[in-house]
Amino acid sequence: MANETDQTIDSLDPRISRAHLSGGNHNDVDGLIHFQTYEVFHQSKRGAQHKHVGIVHAPNADMALLYAKEQYARREQTANIWVAPSSCISATEYADEDIFTTAPEKLYRNPASYKVMDRIQAFKERGMKSTDEV
Repeated sequence: MANETDQTIDSLDPRISRAHLSGGNHNDVDGLIHFQTYEVFHQSKRGAQHKHVGIVHAPNADMALLYAKEQYARREQTANIWVAPSSCISATEYADEDIFTTAPEKLYRNPASYKVMDRIQAFKERGMKSTDEV
């Protein structure tokens, strides 16, 4: 995998060859049977939220960024990409869904539950009647 004379990574993957990676400790890759999984987050323009778009398998974070760029930034406009090891992501278990049921009825939090359109319409109609009388 690694050429000892010039310390560049030779690979069957053309993306690795195009990166012209050199230096560093290439023995890190030799011992790996399986690459680590990284979660990929994509930002379409500056100021926009990063959105999870998928995963890549890579030996380290630098290669994960390279793979993420090749995989998820080819077809659409990209301002920024984040990668995070999947092992660093914490999530709730589906079996623990009861932690989200603090109040069974939360209609008061949903603006659609408030019926104000009829009041607005009545106010507009009263305003039109008063201008017609003048």
